[in-house]
Amino acid sequence: MDALYPRLLVDDFAATVEFYRGALEELFGIQPVKVIPEATYANWDLGGEAALVLFGRAGLAAALGLDAEAPPSTSTMLVLKVDDVDAAAQVVEKHGATPVAEAQDRPQWGPNLRTAHLRAPDGTLLELQSY
Repeated sequence: MDALYPRLLVDDFAATVEFYRGALEELFGIQPVKVIPEATYANWDLGGEAALVLFGRAGLAAALGLDAEAPPSTSTMLVLKVDDVDAAAQVVEKHGATPVAEAQDRPQWGPNLRTAHLRAPDGTLLELQSY
């Protein structure tokens, strides 16, 4: 049972699927379980549990009767725990992410913590972390 997983609401579904398809394959060796373009829905599992779900913002807005033109939220961040922050940053940049804060040690946040912050092509803030 998938008790908790991130669902990102995205504007450019096709580009976002391609970004995560490439980045998650290289980082974790996983491919999407399903991609349904007409429903703007895609999901990836890791260890038999949902790891990430993408859903088109406009489709959800229409289903809920909300304004589809609202700007993307910056209150959501997807955190990916990786073995090597610097190498992972190169991978996600190769797949279209834009750096926000370069890889750096953050001892004030936790012992041996290293992070990098980037934006995925859809604007989602990503934190790559190792500890």
